[in-house]
Amino acid sequence: MAVSSHRDDFFQTTNALDEQKRKDAKSSNTNGSPIRLQSKILAVQPDPFDLGAVYVAQSGGTVRKIVLATGETVSIFKGPTAPVTSLCFSPNGKILFAGSWDKTVWSWDVTSTQRKLRYEGHNDFVRAVVTTRIKGRDLLVSGGADAQILVFDIASGEPLQLLKGHAKGIQDLSIDPLTLDNDSGDQVLFSAGSDREIRQFDLSKGSQDLTGMEALLAHETNVYKLYFDQDGDLWTASADKTTKCLVREDGWKANLTLTHPDYVKDVVVDERGGWVITACRDEEIRVWNRSTGQLYHTFTGHFEEVTGLVLLGTTLVSVGIDATVRQWSLKPDDLRNAVAEAKNPPTDEHSANPEPMLTEEEERELAELLEED
Repeated sequence: MAVSSHRDDFFQTTNALDEQKRKDAKSSNTNGSPIRLQSKILAVQPDPFDLGAVYVAQSGGTVRKIVLATGETVSIFKGPTAPVTSLCFSPNGKILFAGSWDKTVWSWDVTSTQRKLRYEGHNDFVRAVVTTRIKGRDLLVSGGADAQILVFDIASGEPLQLLKGHAKGIQDLSIDPLTLDNDSGDQVLFSAGSDREIRQFDLSKGSQDLTGMEALLAHETNVYKLYFDQDGDLWTASADKTTKCLVREDGWKANLTLTHPDYVKDVVVDERGGWVITACRDEEIRVWNRSTGQLYHTFTGHFEEVTGLVLLGTTLVSVGIDATVRQWSLKPDDLRNAVAEAKNPPTDEHSANPEPMLTEEEERELAELLEED
């Protein structure tokens, strides 16, 4: 007997039905010039060689390279049969890596899309991947829901280190940019976890010295994202509904807290414009004044959770569970216009220009009758 999988064939609460109607109505909006795909988008990365393209990770198990100007998919990377959660590139940009729900990290040649090595060792979903180069050796670092961080030799696929410290799953990884040019090769990896901890590991140490430094406890619960600005300060996004700026020179203490109505999933900093931009589970993208912490504007368009942000010059690219890629201009004039339009939304075209009740011929006949009277 055939079994239906359509949501309308199952019992749903009134609230669930109302929420679905709201999303269905909102889904037709064209804010951010949406590029619509077929499955949820869980992560986004800029093309290392082209500011006009991004790579997106999809719940359907594929990775796509998308040209933003046209919305065209120019490359598809296949292999995983489970959702792809995270993306990064090799230090030279020629290899694409993708963490997956299948507990492995996949890799492809960027130009040919041909599969390369597959990196194994996690006991649960891989949620974060990052690469670096230490003393001429290219390394892949992956973090999993198993609370483990693994370091691999990219060329051979050999696991080199196992970094422990987190009590719960890893959510994000980031290399401290101020240690990348360190002549000694001492690079510091920052990791964020579901245990609310932010930990630091020295990637240059051997297997006998892998204990993480003292954990940073800036949030009440899950830390989803880590982002270093040009000053080397660390911005965080958390399920405690805040984004914080942790100041390096003050021992990573928070000097700014941005409060949201729901989980914060990502954060980026526009250095030139002086903005902090956050992605929230409530479907909104918020632009904050970096100096004052005041909310300046909210970009509305996504109709499901926003999962990732990428800043390409003055263009902000966002992706979400709604399977859309959207673009928002941060140019001063465009941003001012967006704020003005949000304060005074355009009147519905039908009410602003109502359809005439009579045709031109009928109006002439009516005028003639009035003249006769």
